[in-house]
Amino acid sequence: MAQRSELARSIKPSWVWSIAFGSSIGWGAFILPTDWVNQSGSIGAMIGLGLGATIMMMIAICYGVLIRRYPVSGGGYAYAYLSSGRNWAFITGWFMVLGYASIVALNASAFSLLLKYLNPLFMKQGYLYTIAGWEVYIPELIISSIMIVLFALFNIKGSKFSGKLQLFFSVILAVGVVIIAIYTFNFADFPLMNMQPAFNENQSITVSILVVLAIAPWAYVGFDNVPQAAEEFKFSTQKTTMLIILSLLSSGLVYIVMIGVASWTFDISNFNSNSGLWLIGDIIYSSAGIMGLLVLTIVIIMGIFTGLNGFLNSSSRLLYSMARGRALPKFFEDLHPKYQTPYKAIWFIAITMLPLMLFGRPALSWIVDMASIGVTVGYLFTCIAAYKLLSWKRSGNQVFAPIKKLIALSGITFSIIFILLLLIPISPAALKMPSIIALIAWFLIGFIFYLFIRKDYSRIDEKDLRYYILNDD
Repeated sequence: MAQRSELARSIKPSWVWSIAFGSSIGWGAFILPTDWVNQSGSIGAMIGLGLGATIMMMIAICYGVLIRRYPVSGGGYAYAYLSSGRNWAFITGWFMVLGYASIVALNASAFSLLLKYLNPLFMKQGYLYTIAGWEVYIPELIISSIMIVLFALFNIKGSKFSGKLQLFFSVILAVGVVIIAIYTFNFADFPLMNMQPAFNENQSITVSILVVLAIAPWAYVGFDNVPQAAEEFKFSTQKTTMLIILSLLSSGLVYIVMIGVASWTFDISNFNSNSGLWLIGDIIYSSAGIMGLLVLTIVIIMGIFTGLNGFLNSSSRLLYSMARGRALPKFFEDLHPKYQTPYKAIWFIAITMLPLMLFGRPALSWIVDMASIGVTVGYLFTCIAAYKLLSWKRSGNQVFAPIKKLIALSGITFSIIFILLLLIPISPAALKMPSIIALIAWFLIGFIFYLFIRKDYSRIDEKDLRYYILNDD
C-alpha cells in the first residue's frame, strides 16, 4: 500500500467562516433580488431564502458530524464513498468537479459583465460573435481569463495566503452590505409601504415562498467548500459545525437584506430604470448617487473574488482527493515542492475553464445549472453518511446523536426534494433543455472515462481505499 499524501495544516477558524460565507454570496445576490420580489413579493422572497438557509443548516450539521470524524479533503466524494461505496463516490465526484469548476468560470465572466455595465464603451470593443443572443467581445475574454489565472496563482501560494484574502474580501463584502442597507432604508420615505405587496397577488402564499425556496441549493452553494479544506484545519474540528452555521446565517441575512434594498428603497412597480440592464444598480444610483454605486460595485467585486478564490480551492482539493482515492490519475495528487498545494490540479481547473469564456455567459449558465445536480447529490450522500454514522441512542459524549440523526434524515428528504425540483419539468427550478443536454453529455464522458479505469479501480482493496480516501486505518 502506497504512502498517503497529506496537505499542510494552516487554516484558521475565521478563514473557514469566510470560505463558506464568501463562496455562497456571489453575483446573484446583487442582481436577482428584484426578480425574486417580482416573482414572490418582498416578504415571500425573504421567507423563501430564510427557509432555504435553515434547510442548508441541517445539511451543515451533517457536514460537521463527518468532518469531526473524518477531517479529510473530498467532501461529498469522500462521504459518498463512506455511505454508498466507490462507484457512487466516483459519480458524485465527477459531477461535483464540474459544478465547482464551472462556478469559477461563471464568477470570472461576472467580473467582465460588471465592467460591461460600468463602462460599456470600453467593454464593447472588438466584437467577435454572438452565442445564444450573447455578444462576445475581446476585452471580456481577456479580463475573465486574467482573473482565472490570477486566482490560480493565489491558490498555489497556499491556504494561508488564500485564506487571508478570503477573510479580507468577506469582511469588506459584509460591511458594504450593511452600509447599503442602512442608507437605503433611511433614504426611503415609506420603506415598509414600498415593500407591498408582501406576496405575489397572482398566486398563493405557499407558491410564492416555494418559488424562491426552490433555488436555495444554488443560492447557498459554497458553504460545502468547507469540507474540502477540512484536512488543512489548524484547529479542533469540533468548531466546524458552528462556523458553517454562522456563515449560512450571515449569507441568509445578506440575501434578505438585498431583497429589502430591492423593495423598500422605492416602489419598484413605479420605478423607472435608467438602463433596464441592472435594476438594483439603478435603484442604488437613484438613491445614493455615484458614491452608492461605488460601494455596491466594491461589494459585488468582493463577492466575485470570494467565489473565484473559494471554488478554485474546493475544486482543486476535490481533484486531489479523487486522485488520492485512485479515481483520477495520480497527476492531480502532486503537491507543490514549496507551498504543499495541489498545484497541478489548480492549473488544470484554471486551464480547462479558460476555453469556456469563449462560449458566452448564457452557455456558462447552462453548465452551472446542470452541475447543480452534482452538488445536490453531494448533499444527499453527506446526509446519508451522517445518518449511518449516528445512533438513535445517547451514549457518552453523544448526547445529541438522536437529534442529529433526525436532522440527517430531514437532510436526506430535502436533498431528494431539491433533486426532483431540478429534474421535474413543471418545477419552478427545472433544468432547461440546454442544461439537460449538457447533463447527458457530461454523464456520457464520465461513463467512457469510468470504463477505462474500472478494472484497476475495482481491484483496489477496500481497506486500502478507506485509507486513501478517509485516512481510516
